[in-house]
Order: sequence, then C-alpha cells, then structure tokens
Amino acid sequence: MPRAQSSSLPGLGRRIVRCRRCPRLVEWREQVAAKPPRRFEGDDYWARPLPGFGDPAARLIVIGLAPAAHGGNRTGRIFTGDRSGDWLYAALHRARFANQARSDHPDDGLRLRSAYVTAVNRCAPPGNRPTPAERDNCLPYLVQELRLLKRATVLVALGSFAWDGALRALRALGREIPRPRPRFGHGAEARIGRYDLVGCYHPSQQNTFTGKLTEAMLDDLFARARELTEAER
Repeated sequence: MPRAQSSSLPGLGRRIVRCRRCPRLVEWREQVAAKPPRRFEGDDYWARPLPGFGDPAARLIVIGLAPAAHGGNRTGRIFTGDRSGDWLYAALHRARFANQARSDHPDDGLRLRSAYVTAVNRCAPPGNRPTPAERDNCLPYLVQELRLLKRATVLVALGSFAWDGALRALRALGREIPRPRPRFGHGAEARIGRYDLVGCYHPSQQNTFTGKLTEAMLDDLFARARELTEAER
C-alpha cells in the first residue's frame, strides 16, 4: 500500500496525483487519453489520479467508486464533465451543499459548502471495475482524507463498492464495524464511531436512465444527509 500520510489536503493531493502503483490503471487512463471518442477529440486529458474536491471544513463526505474515463479522467476533477457529475452536483446544489448545479471543468466556478467529494479509487478503471488489489492500493488515500477532514460526521457512499470502501477505511481508522456488517442499500444507514454512513444508488446513466435512481430520491437522500450534518453530537 502507498504511504498516504500527509499533514494537509493539498499535500495529500500532490501525493495522489503522482501515484503510479497500479500498472493496469496507468495504462488504461493514458490509453483513453490518447484515443478519445470523437466528441472529446482535441481535449487535453488529465489522465492522472484524482484527489478529492471540496470544503476542508466539510461535515459531509460523498464517496464514489472511481473517476469516469471521459469525466474526471478528462477534466481533472472528480465527478466533472459527465452525466453522473451532472446529477450529483445538481443534487448537492439543491441541498445547499454547492453554489451551482453545473460541473463542467475545474475553472467553472463550482464551490462546495460543508461538503467534500472523493472516491475509493483515483484512476479510471476499465469497465468501472477496479480489482481488489487496486482498491487496496488506493484505500490509504481515503483513510488519510478522513483523518484530515476533522469536522466530517456524515459519509454518503454512492453504490455498494463505495459502501464497502468506506467500511474498510473506517476499520483502518480503528473504528469498530457493527456485526452483522452493515449492508448497502439506497437510504441504508449505519452509525460507526462519530460517522453516520448513508447508502445511495450511484448516479450512473444505467441507474438514472432506468429510473432506479430519480432526482426526487437523490433530493430526499441529501436532505437526510443535511439533517444528519446539523444534528447535535
């Protein structure tokens, strides 16, 4: 595993961006950048690992699976430049965690308020499926983000992979995981140490196009996250 210890979020971000521990992911992210689809021809792809993004004083941390090949891997900011990001940041805006609903590129003016967005894996994986070894290589970065985001009390996991990654990161921090192990579901909740872990269907096109996840469902979930962040501890 990488040494993810860093005394600040910017320092951790620099460590993440330099990472080349997973040969398959390095090859894939660079291959995608070299041969983009026609709609992105001419774009200068980021094609490196992605640090998290948001408010260092965040009470809410949103955890995804990994950057999208033509989203964050292209733009250089997590959940930016793809339809999943459109859904996520629009929902965060409606819940007053973001100053705007759009997330097109890193200089678009988007700012998060009391929220931070990150992922279990920091490179775009083929088929959106990191291997267990690739997950474990990246997990210390999430662990260190949790250490540095000292005000955070609510974790929203986008999908079962992020739910599992959040539980692994919390265990690495020394938090006792309830037994039986909490199971993922949309709206599922688990209290682990100072954190409330909340499950949310991933805003992938597969889920949004089929209606498995709707704007109303996202709004209800982030309203619940808002309620939890404002609860007295």
